[in-house]
Amino acid sequence: MASTLPDPYPDAQLTAHDARRTATDGIAAASPAPERSGGGESHGLESHGTESHGIESHGIDHIPDSERRGRPRELFSVWAAANVNYLSLVVGGALVLVGLSLWQAIGVIVVGNAFWLLTGLLAVSGPAAGAPSEVVTRAMYGVIGNRVNNAVVGWMISVCYFALSLAAAATAAFALVARTGLPVNSAVKALVVVVIAAVTLAISVWGHSAIVRLYVPITLALTAVFAVVAVAVVRHTDFGYVPEHRLTGGALWATVLGGVALIASGPLSYTTSADFSRYLPRTASPKAVAGWTALGGFLPGTVVCSLGAFAATTVDMSDPQSALLGLLPGWFGPVFLLALILGTVALNALTAYSAGLALQAVGLRIKRSRSVLVDGTASVSLTLYALLVSNFLDTVANVLQLTVVLLGPSMALYATDIVLRRNRYDGIALGDESPNSPFWYTGGVNWAGALSLAAGVTAAALCVDTAYTGPIAAALGDVDLALPAGLIVTSALYALTMRGTRMRGTA
Repeated sequence: MASTLPDPYPDAQLTAHDARRTATDGIAAASPAPERSGGGESHGLESHGTESHGIESHGIDHIPDSERRGRPRELFSVWAAANVNYLSLVVGGALVLVGLSLWQAIGVIVVGNAFWLLTGLLAVSGPAAGAPSEVVTRAMYGVIGNRVNNAVVGWMISVCYFALSLAAAATAAFALVARTGLPVNSAVKALVVVVIAAVTLAISVWGHSAIVRLYVPITLALTAVFAVVAVAVVRHTDFGYVPEHRLTGGALWATVLGGVALIASGPLSYTTSADFSRYLPRTASPKAVAGWTALGGFLPGTVVCSLGAFAATTVDMSDPQSALLGLLPGWFGPVFLLALILGTVALNALTAYSAGLALQAVGLRIKRSRSVLVDGTASVSLTLYALLVSNFLDTVANVLQLTVVLLGPSMALYATDIVLRRNRYDGIALGDESPNSPFWYTGGVNWAGALSLAAGVTAAALCVDTAYTGPIAAALGDVDLALPAGLIVTSALYALTMRGTRMRGTA
């Protein structure tokens, strides 16, 4: 069976054997080639796998060398734009609200954001394989096992994150609408949510080239706005702030470790970083790919979270939007609200893009552009139900607090596989979903990967203390060790079970 291609062009396809032979000879690997006719017109966009109308045609199929271009440094703006956002302010402020001193909170923010190094490591598999993360993970779980992985880690969690972020953007938009004097009733709220989602999905549908080009000016605009916010916040910050009742002993460690897990859940949610590096030439420096990806997430993530912590020393960050507006000049309020919306749009466009690829990797024969719309419809429905009908979003938020139990081990497994294979992935072989695929393993499942992930998730669940308290966490006085437990157990077990095994499908 051929690999799942989102935009099939049977006349342009070769067999897997022919594709490998042509790749060996240095000829572009076989793949849908929509730009071969019409002069490759792209309406002003780089041809990052685009059709004549500029919409990216590639989905989870292999990107041939002839269509790869760009430099690793372009990844910085992709990740920076997505991390200058409202949720980072909220999380930073929350660390002070739960009882940490300012500098304890800053330490937690730095350590938690250091997990962007793992996100950067995963990104190096994109240029090596010419495939997105949703396909590279076939090497870890097998063809069939990977479909389950993408259904849960790739799609379901992404949709929930999209809904939460969309709700945050909508809150800022409601305040902006209220400033115009319009009534913020249910109909207006629904319209606002749909408009924000439509803009977000337009970027995701347009695809990789639009993301790379648009995120540079978005990053610059958000940087300018948050520079003004930073000046206003720093002027009011109490740099010697300590809570009235200081945490000590086990309570302090429980809060610190829980805070690190909360901050780290951001970078750990991006097990899909290869999605945005796969169009780079295979000769791109892995260090540069990893470095620019990690820096793009770490720098703005640390700065914006820190601003939230700074603000919490002087205003009540339980209502961060109103609190921050109180520190800013009156004329700047609408600009700040627009920036909050724009940052969330940038964040969600990446989420929707990857969720669309995950839906294809589950096995649905659907174009990437249409899969993105499916994701958006599910997320918008969830958001509207949460905002207008019930408090269901609170339930979703509590569930997502537990995602570190799954996402930590998932990222650890991926990173360990990259190290074991020395980042050598055969992108053509990864596209083969037949029982003859080197990634079919046993019955379509790589049991070493599946069992290692299960063990890591179990270890993390025993140690977690969020909406649910695991028995080990309870025995340790509510100290949450889910993150290190999941990472260590998964990595160690996978390395042990794969040790001495011929790594299949290496380039």
